[in-house]
Parts: sequence; structure tokens; C-alpha cells
Amino acid sequence: MADQNFDDIAHKFHKNIYGTTKGKLRHELLCRHLSRYLPSQPQTILDAGGGTGVMTAHLASLGHQVTLLDVSKESIAVAKQHISEPSVTYQHGEIHEVQQQFNVVVCHAVLEWLVDPHSAIIHLFDRVEDGGILSLSFFNKDAAVYSNLLYGNFDYVRSGLKRKNTVRLNPNCPLSPQTVMEWVRALPGQLEHVAGIRCIHDYMQKDHAKITYEELVEMELQYGVTEPYQWLGKYFHIIIRKR
Repeated sequence: MADQNFDDIAHKFHKNIYGTTKGKLRHELLCRHLSRYLPSQPQTILDAGGGTGVMTAHLASLGHQVTLLDVSKESIAVAKQHISEPSVTYQHGEIHEVQQQFNVVVCHAVLEWLVDPHSAIIHLFDRVEDGGILSLSFFNKDAAVYSNLLYGNFDYVRSGLKRKNTVRLNPNCPLSPQTVMEWVRALPGQLEHVAGIRCIHDYMQKDHAKITYEELVEMELQYGVTEPYQWLGKYFHIIIRKR
């Protein structure tokens, strides 16, 4: 096995993820949660595995100095096409190759594509300056199991969410939030935030035209930090502050 590289499909990935309500909602919820922990003054930020640069662009628009790191050259090229902020720098390479430190490190929707997500978390935490934060978001294996049980995909669940045919846009290594939280609690830091991302949207019936997007965001923000609903989020979000 190898870490996922989105070369050759970066444009497709960008369209399939961020050209949908699901992608838009995931991004907005992460931005809203993260905003509570970002200082107003400019920060140095690493967007680790930043892909096509959607989060990078948002953070740069707030006045931060952002480094977009990704293993995919094509993803970086796509990012450069739509990011105009001069405060963004681009770095092609793997997470373990980063040696400089930052006030803030974000790693969103990346861990589930890595062969060894645990070591990546440790390395990224080491890249955070004292007092800074590490923001992690990842595909929730427990929610994936539950949703497939609801769909009646019992054989897929029995297989451990393993497909016979490889789907390059299907996460290689979905993670249980409890497992990641155990890893994070072992680090010399303070766990400051946990939230489910898309705890409601992905379970709604198709006919919900009466519900506005703004109402959905409001309820997602409320129940995403409320037990037991937060554990149903298709993605999970954790923020840890380095001591």
C-alpha cells in the first residue's frame, strides 16, 4: 500500500468534492469551527495535504501566511489557478518531509488516505509551535459503517469496508474517532475541540426542499458538538493545543 496521490484526477476530485453541497457544507463547518481558535492577528499556517487549496484560500483571505503542502503536483497546479492571495506559498512533498514550524497546522481529509496516519499526526504535532494548534479532520469509519448498515450494504460492512475494485475517490483508511482521540491524548497538548461534521445532512431523506442551507448549517453546528449526535458525523474534527 502507498499514500494516495491525486495526480491525474485532481480536477475531477476538486469538482466532485467541492462542486457539491456535501463538499461546500463540510468546508463551511470546518471554517466555522476553526475560526473560534484562530487568533485575529496573522499566523503562519501549514495546510498539510491541502490538495486543490480550498482551505488554503480561505485562511489566506483572513490575512494569514499559508503554506500549501501536497504530494500531488497536479493538485497544486489546480490550487494555483484559483488562489490569488500573495501570502500563499506552495510546497510539493510528503508530510514527513516538512521540518519548519508553524503557529497553526491544519490537516483536513488527509489522514484517511495515508498508510500510517498515526505517525503523520505525531510529525505534524511536532511542527506546531508551543501554544499553537493542530486541526485534524478525517473520514469517520464508524459513521461509514452505520450509513452502510442503513443502506443495507451488509456484505460491504462484513468486508470491513473493503471494495473488490479500487475506487480512487474512496478513502483507503477511514478512522474511528475514538482511535484518533487516543493518539491525540497521548501528545503533550490540550484537547480543545471535538465535533462531528455532517451529522445531519448525509442521513436526511432526499425530499427536504423546505429546509434552507442556512438552517442546515445552524443545526449542524449545534448538534455537531452535542453527544451522541457528534459521533454520527461523516467526518470528525479535533483541535489540540500544544503546551
